Amino acid sequence: MAAAIFSLFIFFFSLFIIQTTSSSSSLPGLQILHAERQIDLSSHIVRVYLTLKVENVEDAPASKVLLAFTPTQFDHLSLVKAAITFGKKKKKSYVPLEVSPTELPNSPNETKYYAISLVKPLAKGETTTLEILYILTHSLEPFPVEISQSESQLVYYHDSAVILSPYHIKQQATIVQIPSNKVESFTQVEPAQRSGSDLRYGPYEDRSPYSNSPIVIHFENNHPFAVVEELEREIEISHWGTVQVTEHYKLANAGAKHKGVFSRVEYQSKPTASGVSSFKHLLAELPPRVHSVYYRDDIGNISSSRLRTNSKKSELLIEPRYPLFGGWKATFVIGYAVPLQDFLFESTAGARYLNFSFGCPFADTVVDKLTVKVVLPEGSKDPSVKVIFPVEQSLKTKYSYLDIVGRTVVVLEKKNVAPEHNVPFQVHYKFNPIFMLAEPLMLVSAFFLFFVTSLVYLHIDLSLRK
Repeated sequence: MAAAIFSLFIFFFSLFIIQTTSSSSSLPGLQILHAERQIDLSSHIVRVYLTLKVENVEDAPASKVLLAFTPTQFDHLSLVKAAITFGKKKKKSYVPLEVSPTELPNSPNETKYYAISLVKPLAKGETTTLEILYILTHSLEPFPVEISQSESQLVYYHDSAVILSPYHIKQQATIVQIPSNKVESFTQVEPAQRSGSDLRYGPYEDRSPYSNSPIVIHFENNHPFAVVEELEREIEISHWGTVQVTEHYKLANAGAKHKGVFSRVEYQSKPTASGVSSFKHLLAELPPRVHSVYYRDDIGNISSSRLRTNSKKSELLIEPRYPLFGGWKATFVIGYAVPLQDFLFESTAGARYLNFSFGCPFADTVVDKLTVKVVLPEGSKDPSVKVIFPVEQSLKTKYSYLDIVGRTVVVLEKKNVAPEHNVPFQVHYKFNPIFMLAEPLMLVSAFFLFFVTSLVYLHIDLSLRK
């Protein structure tokens, strides 16, 4: 009898544990009626476009929608953006939404989350459509890891045929866009089909929360894997009329490493078949009306660059001293000046603010570590920064010619920077115009003292007389 009661206790306790585990791993309240995902693998930066039609199925209003990521994806996330859509087709409009990382207790398989805050909470039975973009860097794995000069570059991409989500998904489909028709292999998760350079997975019906169907795609991608390991940009403001910008680059090709001997004759005679995954030039989009542009490295000035300017933008085409194959690196410096009135403005409160671009000017380039230093004029006070994504901020002091108290330097740091981070940011500060007279007065005083000293010296008789 006691044994039977103990067995019943163990049975009901196990049911309780299972119920508790299942309830903690799924989130009640929302379900996804339709999900469509497009994965763009045309470059070495993975861009995922996600459309979700979300419905609230419970009485309590829902104010947030969670996005789920595997720990590997979370570590390679560069940017997550979301917007809510209103209207249809040509009359469709988008309203940006706040997106922030969040945590849930007892998340299965160490799943990581981002929370999307809705403009208006969803009542029971209401639906809304979300447009989401997230960017992954360093997510394509070259295989083979080493290739010769004449070989094409093949890469692996790992993902899931179904969307990882804490909600029940009634219907979903995934389209993977690859840069060419050359696909070595891809995982079949029926229904799955290939059409040219597109792979389509789905549609899949009624998938439970945290469903996963791993896939591996092995394909050709000869797009140059341009990665700036470290970029340090210094923006120095002078109220006398210019903004001087200096950028220090440590550039690398993060693709399959080059093996064997490099033949420049073969590289130049067969440009379409030799070194197809290397790059020999980069295009930087600079602000309009730039002047005093230079491009140099540790050896000296590099003359292989071309600058095109117009009223809207300036384009600087640079060529390193040698083509960059996989695993090769180069360091160089780019500098230029722009008119002060194009980037420095006065706010309504009487303060001043600098409006400048944050990210890297090179297209399709990942920056592992970006440091932006804004050097304010001497005498500036109360600096503050406005930027639309999280960055690390700090203040330093820099001394230059004729400085007395030093110049305040606003330092912004961010890792894993994608081209989508190249958006304007603002640095606000207060400045008393009387400080503009400090250096001229110092020079005038120095010359005045010099001439007075010379005059006194010439009129003093230092000879010895009896």
